[in-house]
Amino acid sequence: MKSLVSSLSLLLALGCASCSQVGTDVTTDTGPTVVPGGDIQADNLAESLRMLTSDAFEGRAPNTPGEEKTVDYIAERFAEAGLEPAGDDGGWFQQVTLERSQIDGPVTASFITAAGTRELVQGEDIAVETLYPRDHVDLQDVPLVFVGYGIVAPELQWDDYAGVDVKDKIVVILVNDPDFESGEGDFGGKAMTYYGRWTYKYEEAARRGAAGALIVHETAPAAYPWATVRNGRNGPQYDIVRADAAQYHLPMRGWMQREVAERLFRESGLDFDAEKAKAQQRGFSSYALEGASATVAFDVKREQIVSRNVAGVLPGATQPQQTVILSGHWDSFGVIADADESGDAIVNGAVDNATSIASLIEMARVFATGPRPARSLLFLAVTAEESGLLGAKYYAAHPLRPLETTIADLNIEMWSPDGPTRDISSWGVGKVSLERDLIDVARSEGRSYSPDENLEAGLFYRADHFAFAQAGVPAITIGPGMDQIDGGVAGGKAARAEYFANCYHQPCDEFDDSWDMRGPVEDTRTVYRLAERLANGSDWPQWDAGSEFRAEREKTAAARE
Repeated sequence: MKSLVSSLSLLLALGCASCSQVGTDVTTDTGPTVVPGGDIQADNLAESLRMLTSDAFEGRAPNTPGEEKTVDYIAERFAEAGLEPAGDDGGWFQQVTLERSQIDGPVTASFITAAGTRELVQGEDIAVETLYPRDHVDLQDVPLVFVGYGIVAPELQWDDYAGVDVKDKIVVILVNDPDFESGEGDFGGKAMTYYGRWTYKYEEAARRGAAGALIVHETAPAAYPWATVRNGRNGPQYDIVRADAAQYHLPMRGWMQREVAERLFRESGLDFDAEKAKAQQRGFSSYALEGASATVAFDVKREQIVSRNVAGVLPGATQPQQTVILSGHWDSFGVIADADESGDAIVNGAVDNATSIASLIEMARVFATGPRPARSLLFLAVTAEESGLLGAKYYAAHPLRPLETTIADLNIEMWSPDGPTRDISSWGVGKVSLERDLIDVARSEGRSYSPDENLEAGLFYRADHFAFAQAGVPAITIGPGMDQIDGGVAGGKAARAEYFANCYHQPCDEFDDSWDMRGPVEDTRTVYRLAERLANGSDWPQWDAGSEFRAEREKTAAARE
């Protein structure tokens, strides 16, 4: 189990330097040594992990008894640490109202082409869902339109919807960006932009009035296998409550297997690979698939639920109105339908993401012992990350402290318990000064920073900090490095591959007392030092020129003068 969990240490990617243990014994060839620096305690992190990942917490799914235990535990630990409640009405919780939609009963689906009608199996051929405010999806014989990558980017003179009417039709969309395969082009190479994210593609299709959208799944450009797509749609889907839900969401959205798309194109007289290549070129023209249509129908059970973010604040000594946020998500997947080979059906979510909550609790304790920093620190444990960053999105839409005077959000994801690394990393490339601040702090700690080497996966858009970035707040997600002290980069990469193949979002993501806590201690310490620098500084982190979030931040510049 230890080696399995280590692999998530690597969702990010990686570099080099020296590494030191913080505030706990390190066993070396010459005997135990206490390496000075910081007061982050391994035993405290392990205690939180042991509790949060116990079966009694039932996998920490929102709107379950497991949530009750989870948020109560976090609030108790925040209080013990010395924080003040910062939630609604002076309490520890921010109430997060969510729309919950779940397919109720079977899905009827088929493609109709010149070759006849072909039935489609939910979970095998396609994986569909809806967040549309209706109790039934009933799309009968709806025309299919191929819109390439489904991107409208005026700044790049790129418009896949130019000259095509997709209103009340189902669009077929390619995953990722046009540059993914070529590595060069209008979208800056293999690194995924927000235009490559499936969330953007659905949003753009909805803006165009489409009745539905089906993204063609391919493992490499999606950065995850079909099983991840299928499993993510087996259960309920969630969204924050929106007044414009009928305009924001498609009546039906989903994915199809590449093999299904190949046959659809072939039966429409086209070669899928040839048409994909055309879609990668500027000036591509979308078109209806000749004689092709789809039928998709299913019932939907809809309800509103209330989940909770947990919020505790340490007021600043001299600039309490200015806030540095430290965040991480507390939720996992709860009890799933399919048990593993051992009969375990609880996804305890140890690496993903009890590790970050343990770090928040421990950093709160250390900061509260003093001296108190100049700016306020908000410790925010958010809900429903696994359902689409919804706790963070809700906070950004209903901030407990003004966003215009929020210095930054430092989000934490998935520490590795396989021992220390020489480096630390962050997700994607955010074009933000915080990345350089993290590099400086890592170096001051005798460590290095390793940039994300898997930029085509679009990780910058897949963690809770992204909700803050969209609101203009400088934000990054910090995760572990890959250059293991014992094992090097090769060991880190092997561990990463093993974790994602065997434990990611599965019951085997469990805490074990054999975990080597030196890595989480070291990584927590680096985040602590970065937060300390920001909270005691006078500068405001900035988005770089060319960042898609800079303009939003500049709207509130007067509040920071």
